[in-house]
Amino acid sequence: MPQLSYINHLGVRQDIDAKPESTVMQNALERGIPGINGDCGGACQCCTCHVYVDEAWMDKLPPMDDMEDAMLDSTAEPRRPNSRLGCMLPMSDALSGLVVTLPASQI
Repeated sequence: MPQLSYINHLGVRQDIDAKPESTVMQNALERGIPGINGDCGGACQCCTCHVYVDEAWMDKLPPMDDMEDAMLDSTAEPRRPNSRLGCMLPMSDALSGLVVTLPASQI
């Protein structure tokens, strides 16, 4: 299983074995990782799965589509160049080791 690490806004890290093909958001919700709400259930319509992706992983992620790009303009915490929505990031062996930091607030 691919490895996935979540770091909360206080710097506390949680490492998990992610389910392949399940998204960063789904893995967080299934494991009870605080800081990701996923209010829309993964439909890219709410911004409550906003994450900051570790810079080393940005080039390995699937490209951002127009809908995700537009939604990231509405996040509760500031958008950064490494902002992505967790619902748009499916896990795979190629992403094993991915590290994301969670913003202080999703709403």
